[in-house]
This record gives sequence, structure tokens and C-alpha cells, in this order.
Amino acid sequence: MPSPTPEERRAAGRARRATSPRSAHAGWTAPDDREDPIAILERQAETRVPELLPIRYARMAVSPFAFLRGAAAVMAADMRHAPSTGLRVQCCGDAHLSNFGLFASPERRLVFDLNDFDETLPGPFEFDLKRLVASATVAARANGEAPRDAAEAARAAARSYRQAMLGFADMRHLDVWYAHADVDAVLATQASISKRTLRDIDKARTRTSLQAFSKLCETVDGALRFRDDPPIVEHLPILDDRRAIERLLHDYRATLPDSRRPLIDRYELADVARKVVGVGSVGTRAFIVLLLGRDADDPLILQVKEAVPSVLEPYAGRSRYRQQGKRVVVGQHLLQATSDIFLGWVRADGDRDFYVRQLRDMKGSAEIERMQLAELTLYGELCGWVLARAHARTGDPSAIAGYLGGGEAFDKAMRDWADAYADQTERDHEALLRAIDAGRVPTAGP
Repeated sequence: MPSPTPEERRAAGRARRATSPRSAHAGWTAPDDREDPIAILERQAETRVPELLPIRYARMAVSPFAFLRGAAAVMAADMRHAPSTGLRVQCCGDAHLSNFGLFASPERRLVFDLNDFDETLPGPFEFDLKRLVASATVAARANGEAPRDAAEAARAAARSYRQAMLGFADMRHLDVWYAHADVDAVLATQASISKRTLRDIDKARTRTSLQAFSKLCETVDGALRFRDDPPIVEHLPILDDRRAIERLLHDYRATLPDSRRPLIDRYELADVARKVVGVGSVGTRAFIVLLLGRDADDPLILQVKEAVPSVLEPYAGRSRYRQQGKRVVVGQHLLQATSDIFLGWVRADGDRDFYVRQLRDMKGSAEIERMQLAELTLYGELCGWVLARAHARTGDPSAIAGYLGGGEAFDKAMRDWADAYADQTERDHEALLRAIDAGRVPTAGP
């Protein structure tokens, strides 16, 4: 039988409204048996490095937006009580505003894209979109905006997603795959970008291995090594076994495309240290590896980050990949318009999975906490376009477009969802503060 036509797929998407009305996604009411959000965080902590957990809780305690950033597992648990469209894509799994950012393409152009894939997994498209719009409302409220205005920022992001998906549904598959948000092109069309954001973009262009090298490294007894700054950056006894580290690098090399192996082979191991990163991922094992090329002016710094099962698994099902690092890398390649040339994965100690990438390659992110409403709304719209592009690459854009429709019904539902879930996030943040005050969870800087 011939494949369904785009219009037939659109009709199939519209038909989904019968079992999952768009209005059903509006609002949020916590069920009576909702799991304690702090208990969810504590369960995650069981497999993490104990001495780093106070840093995680301290970072999440800063604001409701910081809490949301670290609580992807909490939202995934809540989504089990929400309606599902059944229209599956490769989800980012943690598509909040701060998980979008700037990157260098292999052609050395600066692009804007998703930038965190620890939780990536196939699932219904609306999980990512709900996380994005909730983050827009929570961030706007945390920045001092009135709840009604903050909810409109969410609506704008949802509208951008819907309109972009309608456009992708009419495009050829290759055109969808090649679509990307070139930063210079975006800047040329936006007069309202703040000077601070322009400075952030210029700063991203300088965030290379050389810049990271100058910031993180020093010379000790004639040898280059990472500068200790405990507990954020520090050398550990378990990292002193050079042969073991070299074996892991060899295993990682095997996951790179054949065309990349001659390049990585030009570098030699110089040093390894632990480096704490992120908010929600604090406590998972993360390391940085210093490699040197022809001389000390030719550094390459890799980040080796632990990959554990996605928080979406209880909601969306298990990954087809048993190696969690491979799950992350494949998801990143599927969702990003252009990806790090050194993406790979490795297994250590027989049962711990990691993925590997460059620590910095013109990477940069916006300071969401300092954005005024107009700029935050514009930023959310750009994120909505990027998320739609990622979903159109991996799902059926015609079916999703058919479900979303040409009107604003779904946009309004997302606005109402974000407004209600922002209330929930603020309550959960207060619960974390109470847990800290009661000594239930530890906290410490930085």
C-alpha cells in the first residue's frame, strides 16, 4: 500500500483531538496521590556522589526557576497524570529555556539550538513543549513579572512552536533536516535584542578550547594540568591510573566515525579532573580531560559526563539503547541541526555509562534571570521554533500540525497549563526550602 499523503497524515492528527482534546491540556491540578517532589529528588540522589548533593540542593533553592531546571524528574512524574496525544517524537526531555544556547557549526558559524540531552527519549511531543512553556512562565514570574504577563510569554512560545510546525509540515524532508537558526541571520531581523544579549553572543564566539584552557589550566613542575578549585574542579585519586584513563579514551575513540579517529589520534592525554556542572545533574559523575596536540597552544578539553536512564522512562517507556551514553549521543544527533564532532560514549567500571563531548566550542547561553519580559518572550519564541524543528526532524510534522491546527486553541491551553504549573513549581520550591530548613536535605555553596 502507498504511504499516507501529507493531507491524510494531517487528518490523522486532527482525529487525535477526539481522544485527546486540545483543551484537555489546559491547567494542572495535582492528584491526591501525587508523589512528594522532595522524595523524587532524594531517590535520584541515591546513585549520585554524596558530597556533591549539597551543591545540587543549594543551586535548586535559589529560585522557582532554578528548582524547575533541576526537577525534570518531578515534571516527568506529573506528566503520567496528564493527557497524551500519542504523537511521538525524539524528546529532548528537559527543554526549559536555559537548555537552549549557542554553538559553533563545523563551518564555524554560530547557531542557536537545544543544548542538553541527558534526558532525551522518544515520547509525546507535548512533554517538551509543556516543559518549555512552563519554564517561560516560571522564569518571567521569578524576574518580577505579573502572573498574567508571565503566562502570555508561555503562550507566545507555544504559538511560535505551532506556527513553525505548520511550516515544517509543508516542507520537504531534506529542507526540514537542513533548517537551522543561524545567529547572524536572527540578529538581522530582531531590533529588540538587548545590548547584554549581544555581549553574550560575542562572548560565546570566544569560548573555545583555548579560552577554557587559559581559565582552567596551570603549569605545575613543568607539566600542564587543571587548576584545582574544590569542590567544583579537583583531582581525585581514582583518576591517577593513567593506563585506565587511556583505555577508556581508546574505547571512546571506537564510537567516533572513522573520519574523526585520525583527528583524535593527534592528541595525547595530559590530565583528568572532576568538574561539577549544571543544576539537576549535579552529583552525577562528570570529568574533564585535557589533551594536547602539537604543543601547549593546541589543547582540546573533553567533558566526560555520566549518563543514567532518562527521567522520561516511567512516562514514555524504556530506551532502545541499553548504553545510556549512546542514547544521549544518538538523541543529540537527531535533535540538533549540527552537533559536536567529538560526540561519543564509553562505559567505565563495567556498569557506568558516559558520553563525551567538547567542553566548549563557542558555547554560550542567555541569562534568563536578567531578561525583561519583551526579550524573554522573544527568546521563548525562538526556542519554540527550534523545538518544533527538532520535533519535525524526528516525528511526523503533518500529523502534529493537524492536531495543533491553524487557530490558537492549543496556544491558549499551553498558556493555562504553564500558569497552573508555575503555581505548582512555586509550591515545590517552597517545599525544598522547608526540607533544607528542617535538615531533611543538605545544602552548601557554591
